[in-house]
Amino acid sequence: MRRKQSITALGSLPGNRKSKTCTERYRSIQNRKWVGLLTIVLTLAMCGAVAEAQQQAKVGKIGWLSSGSGSGPGPELFRREIRALGHVEGKNIAIEARHGENQLDRLPALADELVRLKVDVLVTPGMAEALVLKNATRTIPIVFFGGGDPVASGLVDSLARPGGNITGFTSIGAVLAGKRLELLKETVPKLSRVAVLWNPQDPASAQEWKESQFSARELGLQLHSMEVSSADKYESAFKEAIKARSAGLAVMGGALALSNQKRVADLATKNRLPAIYNRAGFVENGGLMSYGADQFEPYKRVASMVDKILKGAKPADLPVEQPTKFQLVINLKTAKALGLTIPPIVLMRAEKVIK
Repeated sequence: MRRKQSITALGSLPGNRKSKTCTERYRSIQNRKWVGLLTIVLTLAMCGAVAEAQQQAKVGKIGWLSSGSGSGPGPELFRREIRALGHVEGKNIAIEARHGENQLDRLPALADELVRLKVDVLVTPGMAEALVLKNATRTIPIVFFGGGDPVASGLVDSLARPGGNITGFTSIGAVLAGKRLELLKETVPKLSRVAVLWNPQDPASAQEWKESQFSARELGLQLHSMEVSSADKYESAFKEAIKARSAGLAVMGGALALSNQKRVADLATKNRLPAIYNRAGFVENGGLMSYGADQFEPYKRVASMVDKILKGAKPADLPVEQPTKFQLVINLKTAKALGLTIPPIVLMRAEKVIK
């Protein structure tokens, strides 16, 4: 009995109570440490999840401005190339397209509309549209592609250092205008008078017309100016070209002609005018021949620029690019309809021959 009391008394000594209190405090401190660590881990995980969700929710807005009707392959070609870079419309990008329906006076209002939508980057397939966009914004990045000279038009400071908020791809259409006249003369050896179809309201088309005049003098050709700024003027323009005794036709670039490829090609054949164009699409629609930059390359290069800009690149740091591929396309069916034999020296240089 005394031993039991002794044990009880021993357990109730002051020193033992102190030991028990220290142990409890230690355990409490350890528990608080684990709770703190767990809180930090959970907080970091939640922050990571929120950041990932925000990144996934970020949708890049692309504004597309064209003076054409939008019925051509251009918009879909761009979508194809931007998809190849991992951008999915409706998931991480949205494309707002506006088309002028071949009315250049509509472009300023359409450009302002895209700017108000606060898109992340503006894309345009023409020089006239690019100049309108430049006037509409000095902050939203602009990526253009087309046949005009962007330096001569005042669009960029230089090809290597475009400056400002604009960069893009030039198909150097004006430079190639003379080459097309040369090819046409090689194809029609006795050619002396050529009608040139161009749009005075389109800066790129106007540059090509100007360059054509220089080249014509060197080739000994007389040019007849076919100024057409609306599709309803084509019929009368061809009649005037025939009255001027034109024996060939050179079609300059621009959205209007591109939107009316088959119509222009049909009128050339109807009026028995051997014609050369800047795009293979005209030849595929019945035109005689075309010479120019590869028609798919610009979309790939522009899509790459847009991708870089959406990831943070500045247009001023992206040089204006130029084509690396050129192609001559000839339609032998049309040549036969015109009673024309394509010289072997020209035919052998063709990248594609339609039979």
